Amino acid sequence: MGTHYRGTDSEVRALDTFIKLSRAADSLGVHLQQSYSDMGLTTSQFGTLETLFHLGPLCQSEIGKKILRSSGNITLVIDNLEKRGLVRREREEGDRRRVSVHLTDDGRALISRVFPEHAASITTAMNVLTPEEQESLSRLCKKLGLGVSVLPVAKKPAV
Repeated sequence: MGTHYRGTDSEVRALDTFIKLSRAADSLGVHLQQSYSDMGLTTSQFGTLETLFHLGPLCQSEIGKKILRSSGNITLVIDNLEKRGLVRREREEGDRRRVSVHLTDDGRALISRVFPEHAASITTAMNVLTPEEQESLSRLCKKLGLGVSVLPVAKKPAV
């Protein structure tokens, strides 16, 4: 179901598209969560482990940018992963103010075990689209993301 809003054709089309994109992303997210939630991981925790697994040690702000989380949220996520012994923080020698986050052996073992199942779940879910449709969706999502990133921040409505 699309929007019930009766605005201009442009508004109705944009809202319908947004609703469908949001619902598809939410449905996919719920489906994929099953591959890591059994391990007691949240989406942000899984994203952090996966980012460190594929990119190596990063500072918290870099991780936050990669998984689209605020600095306050990423601090809590890393605190919780550190309590579980899955990551560790290290001060960098050249700049003691900079703290990088590293996977521990336990963290690497966990993400090494969970990620292949996650990748397989993504592949299965995306196979409802043809390869051409996947490539087209990929291009459109990239275009949308890049286009939105240069727009001015939306103003809050006056109260």
